[in-house]
Amino acid sequence: MKEAEIRRLLAANLLCVFSIILTAVLPAFFWKGFTVLGTHLAWLCICSVCVSTLNVILHLVIRPNVTPKRSSFAHKISRFLKCCIYFFMSCILFHAIIVLYGAPLIESVTETFLFAVLLSTFTTLQCLCILGPNIQAWIRVFSKNGAMSIWESSLQITTMGSILGAWFGAFPIPLDWDRPWQVWPISCSLGATFGYMAGLIIAPLWIHWNWKQLTYKSR
Repeated sequence: MKEAEIRRLLAANLLCVFSIILTAVLPAFFWKGFTVLGTHLAWLCICSVCVSTLNVILHLVIRPNVTPKRSSFAHKISRFLKCCIYFFMSCILFHAIIVLYGAPLIESVTETFLFAVLLSTFTTLQCLCILGPNIQAWIRVFSKNGAMSIWESSLQITTMGSILGAWFGAFPIPLDWDRPWQVWPISCSLGATFGYMAGLIIAPLWIHWNWKQLTYKSR
């Protein structure tokens, strides 16, 4: 593990944080009446697309999981299709879990599914970029002491931050405050977003602080 690698991780994570901030600010210059709360579904779509695009670009540029093997074009196409299928399955799975946790089954289906897409963007897409469509690698990374690189450690932190943020964001919904941000799924999606951003900032700092322990484990 090298200091330069941590700086690359920090730069990539800060770019993701900056992109999320831009999705909340920049569209207002081109879309009259655009706000994160007032046009929340539109913001969910914009945020998911921007974060997904940036993560894929960063993966292609930084290539944190590069291997010496050269794969064929057919293998790359197959891998890409598998990633698309896994991402779609993740959206469906998150949608089902959210409904089981109390979201409306029939009403607000669009809102629930877009929230599931946002969660998949913050969690599954990162797994696909770093680990690929390899379920065994996913299980290894999210098991105890399973991370083998700083990118996998960052993946652990940002994924847990997103899920915990979404979970804590659900607490204000049943309260009788009659606030605009209590409408489903605004507080949950904002909680997931803040949790993801916090994970992006905390991950490089935590890895730098635990440098020796992580280096020792990787050996």
